[in-house]
Amino acid sequence: MNPKSISLEAKKLRPVVDHLNDLLANYHIHYQKLRGCHWNVRGNHFFTLHVKFEELYTNALTTIDELAERILTLGKSPFSTFKDYAENAEIKEVNTIGMNDTDMVKAIIDDLEMLINMQRDLLEITSEAGDEGTNDMINAFMQFNEKQHWMLRAFVNKG
Repeated sequence: MNPKSISLEAKKLRPVVDHLNDLLANYHIHYQKLRGCHWNVRGNHFFTLHVKFEELYTNALTTIDELAERILTLGKSPFSTFKDYAENAEIKEVNTIGMNDTDMVKAIIDDLEMLINMQRDLLEITSEAGDEGTNDMINAFMQFNEKQHWMLRAFVNKG
């Protein structure tokens, strides 16, 4: 894809694509953490959290696909190896085996805070590049994450 064909300048899109790839890497680590939480949650909140973690990892998987497709739309290739994800993600893996349910939720809250910050930064970058398509997509992801952040904070009484 040639960015000119969708009325965008390749030079202005370089930081957009770089940040999209970074966000993609972070979503992959976040996704796997959610899968681990879903598989390993135990305790009194099992039924509630098992379903919630599935909802969140399903959404993360869709987001991953949309990010990769947007990167391709902008004429570049998305990261596609676990090495790329691990090297470029700010979100870190955790071992969810034996983790208590509240700590799992707190780990996801931390991830969401990081994702929201990355998305806010990306909104500024996409605005500077005149890339409203990416801006709209990222804004929708951020709104979802903000709502989930609020709900999970309420779950663990973090206000």
